[in-house]
Amino acid sequence: MGGGSRSGETLSACSQPRGGASRKNRKAPEQHRHPTAAPGTTRPTRMRCRRPLRTEVGLAVALSICTLLLLLFSQHVSPPTFQSLEEPQGHPEALAWPAQPSRPLPTPCRANTSVAALPGFEAQPQQVRDFLLYKHCRDFPLLQDVPPSKCAPPLFLLLVIKSSPSNYERRELVRRTWGRERQVKGVQLRRLFLVGTAPNPLEARKVNRLLAMEAQVHGDILQWDFYDSFFNLTLKQVLFLQWQETRCTNTSFVLNGDDDVFAHTNNMVSYLQDHDPDQHLFVGQLIRNVGPIRIPWSKYYVPKVVMEEEHYPPYCAGGGFLLSRFTATALRRAAATLDLFPIDDVFLGMCLKQEGLEPASHSGIRTAGIRAPSAHTSSFDPCLYRELLLVHRFLPYEMLLMWDALSQPNLTCGKQTQIY
Repeated sequence: MGGGSRSGETLSACSQPRGGASRKNRKAPEQHRHPTAAPGTTRPTRMRCRRPLRTEVGLAVALSICTLLLLLFSQHVSPPTFQSLEEPQGHPEALAWPAQPSRPLPTPCRANTSVAALPGFEAQPQQVRDFLLYKHCRDFPLLQDVPPSKCAPPLFLLLVIKSSPSNYERRELVRRTWGRERQVKGVQLRRLFLVGTAPNPLEARKVNRLLAMEAQVHGDILQWDFYDSFFNLTLKQVLFLQWQETRCTNTSFVLNGDDDVFAHTNNMVSYLQDHDPDQHLFVGQLIRNVGPIRIPWSKYYVPKVVMEEEHYPPYCAGGGFLLSRFTATALRRAAATLDLFPIDDVFLGMCLKQEGLEPASHSGIRTAGIRAPSAHTSSFDPCLYRELLLVHRFLPYEMLLMWDALSQPNLTCGKQTQIY
């Protein structure tokens, strides 16, 4: 309150015309403590009134600045234009990142409570019950989208990486290493991450803010408003296929993998350049002659209330696989007709079977890791990875070390090579 009254006195004194008050009627300026004065000392505040001309100039400048700011806000300036340093400059109009058009939000999906009558439902683990209650739900709001330039033609290989919301370090290492958007052997590579939301609401608020920042800086986040969990990986795959149908059908090939794989993308390009994107291709680490795991504590537990059959169709392990645009279209068509299944790689095998297609094996895709050839050789020898396409799984720092080692032009592999 005191500060306000002193301010009022100063304005009153400065507003008087020159000579408009006698000297003896004017108040002496109040003594204020100076910020740098020693304790117990004061310095007089100098009461200076600006000349009218300076006042007018200052007001004019202030009004000009305010007018400019109002003009900018009235035109609704959008966020800075996204332009990746790694992207080609041939499509400047495609690199603009306009705000996404408003669209009606999907109606919240309600639980199918009728499944509670299924035999043994109440005895199932929570994740199984949740899956059965909500497996019909496929329409979720898109929280983060990528700029139109992401799929600007010609696009040869789209790196589609499944990531959990909080896995920021993994995403950053992928961006710095094998997932860097660039040209390889004359063709274009681009990446995007598939993400849901954290199940914990408090955690989700923080992580959603992080993902929004990543999306603004990198333009590579596709995030939907569903709980990101192991049993929802199938939903993530289906939502991507739906998104691709309208936004990215022109890409020739897709790498679909986890954020903890090491992908030798240069080798992938060499392999894929010998294939026709308009023919069937679905290759990875092939798994045959297996069926549902009935042990409740297993991560892959599938009870009979979910699947009665004892055998899965052939499928490729979900850590990483390659597919053509022809096969992506077939998967999308089949996924629209099949019930969701909680194990995503098995579900894609079901989709292939529905379309009369077969997955194939590629010896360069090792989703179960690799073994050292002898007890005296490290499994982290870069020469073991030089000819491979993909290996699962890597810690972030291991990914950086391996990428750096394989990027060295003087790497020789006639002898054991250590990188740490």
